Amino acid sequence: MAATFPLPPGSTIGILGGGQLGRMLALAAARLGLDVVILTPDEGSPASRVSKATIVAAYDDPAALATLARAADVVTYEFENVPVRAVEALMALGVAVAPGPDALRVAQDRVEEKTFLNAANAPTVTFAQVDSAADIAAALPRLGLPALLKTRREGYDGKGQAWIRDATGVEAAFAAVGAAPSVLEARAAFRRELSIIAARGRDGEAAFYPLSENVHEGGVLRTTLAPAEVTPAVRREAERIARAVLGRLDYVGVMGIELFDLGEGGLLVNEIAPRVHNTGHWTQDGCEVDQFELHIRAVAGWPLGDTTPMVQVEMTNLLGDEASDWLTIAAEPNARLHLYGKGEPRPGRKMGHVNRVKSR
Repeated sequence: MAATFPLPPGSTIGILGGGQLGRMLALAAARLGLDVVILTPDEGSPASRVSKATIVAAYDDPAALATLARAADVVTYEFENVPVRAVEALMALGVAVAPGPDALRVAQDRVEEKTFLNAANAPTVTFAQVDSAADIAAALPRLGLPALLKTRREGYDGKGQAWIRDATGVEAAFAAVGAAPSVLEARAAFRRELSIIAARGRDGEAAFYPLSENVHEGGVLRTTLAPAEVTPAVRREAERIARAVLGRLDYVGVMGIELFDLGEGGLLVNEIAPRVHNTGHWTQDGCEVDQFELHIRAVAGWPLGDTTPMVQVEMTNLLGDEASDWLTIAAEPNARLHLYGKGEPRPGRKMGHVNRVKSR
C-alpha cells in the first residue's frame, strides 16, 4: 500500500547505505519520532548501530529490496553510487523513493551531469567526452592547458583524476584513470570554492542554507566556513542555480551543489550530489534545522523548517588518526565533536568532524 504524506511519527524511513551520512540521517529521524531501516552490504556499518534494523545485502539484491519495501514507508539514499536499478526496483514494488532515479542517473555520470546542468542554465566549465587518448588530444586545442581528466563514473575525494599540463602527458593521464570512459574539463580560473546546500519538499517548497566556503587538500574536503562572506548577487545566483536544478529534476530532499566563485558575481557548478553533503555538516551546530533533519523532513513530506543560521561555524574533517585527539577536541570551548563510529583509522579516511562556533 502506497504511503500517504506527510508521514506521521512512528513511520519508517529506509536508507540505502550505511556510512556516516546514513548514521546522521538516522539520528535526525529519531529526533522526529521516525524509525530507520538500513540496507547496506557492510556488516557493522556506522548507520546500522543507530537504526531500528539493518538488512545486509547487495544494493540490487531482489530479496533484500523486497524486504526493505515491506518495512519502509519511504526510501532514500546516503550516497550517489547506489545502482539506479535498485531504486527502480523499489518503486516497482510500490514504495516511494526520494530523491528519484533521475537524480542518480545525472550524478553518476560526469558527462551526463554537465550536459544536464548546462541545459538547466547552470553553467559549468567547458568539457569534452573522452573514450580514448585521441579524444583528449583532439579536445585540448578547444579546452586549453592545463586540463583535468576525470573518470565519467565513480571516483571521489580526488580519486580517478589526472591533470594534463602539456600535450606530452595525454597518454600518461589516460593510463592514470585506467583508460576508462572519462570527461576532460577546462581549468576553472576561480577565486575560491563555495557550495550551497538546498532542499525541495514534496509540495515544491524550496529552502536554502547560506553559502559555505570550502578548502580542499589532495582532493579531500578539509574545512568549511559558513556562512561565507558573499555578495547578495552571488547568493542570488547560487539560489537561482539550485532552484533550477531541483525543479528540473522534480527533486525531493537535500542536495549539495559545489561551485567555483569566479569573482564579480560569476559562478560555475563543479558538481552536484543528490544527498546530504560534507559541506553541510556545519548546519548541525549552526542552524535551527540541520541538513539531516531537513532531508528527513523533505522525504517524509513534512514542512522543511528554518534554515536561518544562528552562528558562524568552521567545520573540519577529522581524517585517519586525527580522530584519536577526541579528548583534546572535546575539551575545547565552542567545539562540537561528531564521530562516525568507524573502525580502523586509515590515512585519509573520514573518521569524524568537529564544528567550531566562530561567533554568537
